[in-house]
Amino acid sequence: MTTAAVPVFTSSRPEAGNLNLLIVDDERAVREACREVARTLGFNALVAESAEHAFRLLQEHPVDIVLLDLKLPGLAGMEALNRIKQQRRDTEVIVVTGCATVQSAVQAMKNGAYDYVTKPFSMEELRVLLERVDAHLRLKTENRMLRERVKAKQGFAGIIGAAPEMEKLYRMIAKAAQSSHPVLILGESGTGKELVARSIHFSGPLRDKPFIPVDCGSLVPTLIESELFGYVKGAFTGAVQSKDGLLTMAEGGTVFFDEIGEMPVDLQAKLLRAIQEREIRPVGSTRRIPINVRILAATNRDLEQGVSQGTFRRDLYFRLNVLSLRIPALRERRQDIPLLAGYFLDRLSRDAGNDRILSDAALKVLLAYDWPGNVRELENCLERVCALNTGPEIHVGDLPGAVNGNGHSCGPVAGSSKIIPMFELEKQAILNTITQLNGDKLLAARLLGIGKTTLYRKLKEYGSQDC
Repeated sequence: MTTAAVPVFTSSRPEAGNLNLLIVDDERAVREACREVARTLGFNALVAESAEHAFRLLQEHPVDIVLLDLKLPGLAGMEALNRIKQQRRDTEVIVVTGCATVQSAVQAMKNGAYDYVTKPFSMEELRVLLERVDAHLRLKTENRMLRERVKAKQGFAGIIGAAPEMEKLYRMIAKAAQSSHPVLILGESGTGKELVARSIHFSGPLRDKPFIPVDCGSLVPTLIESELFGYVKGAFTGAVQSKDGLLTMAEGGTVFFDEIGEMPVDLQAKLLRAIQEREIRPVGSTRRIPINVRILAATNRDLEQGVSQGTFRRDLYFRLNVLSLRIPALRERRQDIPLLAGYFLDRLSRDAGNDRILSDAALKVLLAYDWPGNVRELENCLERVCALNTGPEIHVGDLPGAVNGNGHSCGPVAGSSKIIPMFELEKQAILNTITQLNGDKLLAARLLGIGKTTLYRKLKEYGSQDC
């Protein structure tokens, strides 16, 4: 059977409204009818009467969509599908099948087909299907372009963001990196305080020296001093040999105190003395050891309020607050949400080996949500969506209820006129999550989009036995 004339194509991807469609069917009448519909929609249409002919065209032209009949002479349609997806991963395939072989079409979708249509089908049905895959491909292209912009706009030292607030932060990081003074990093949970601390260290002259983070909220109070300053053999039961502390191990480098507001007041005095005198005394020792380290600290608390309440030493606060950086909350830089979402989806797609894209409606929901857990919550949200859904496109219904507005955790219980304070809603969300996870607090913190230090502090505030 003679194949219809093939139009001439350039090697570049067609502009909007001119995607390339390859119609593969052994019936000439079907090919011509489908090509006519495709042309009315603005597609450039190629036609082939066999799989072998289709493969030749695929090698010669950039094809966006293949309309593939599963019942072909020679190579079977299912084998042709597998070969197309192996060679052209980004090309979408719509399979055409007879009514008696719908099961084959379902199998084809499992093998990577975008959708299927059964014979006999109307041209209106084909038109709707082509319009849908056209919109899908354009959204896919926009997401890919967004990810390219993300790679070109990494911000500073791997921090994602192009908002004016972030540009200001980058300038402050650059200045802090060239200084040796202590830096106090302020920001809500999940904003990336440790990432900023690492950026300061690895962008400055100490980049080749140790960077040691200390999570003040997770250290056992009775062991914090020995962890920081070290101890000598026999200093306490179990001290069978001497051990260097973190401040000694970081010699010449940087020590980052995360959530410094969680540090007990008595230890704050010893840390202040170590910073001022640049020397420490290991537990159980009478000898002082000189140290040469830079101090960075971060907190999501109001330390000035802590000073007035007596929970944080005034002299240590002023000592740490030589340089101060504030990281904006995600709701204060909503324009960065598409960049961040594109970055996380790109990484998750690489890990899973398949592309994930956000629908326009889903992106609007992400932009409208306040993200109390900030960037960490956004990352966890997309990670959860990708883990629970295998489809290439993320829709509003795929997002967690708290994000898309369908979850009860975002407001009062339906049918109730009682206004529930945010503190109580937060408490219910945290305690219920821990209960559902059988007490796994680390997993609960991750799913809630908050740091483990914040979770433990909240539990203490609630007077929970779980803390």
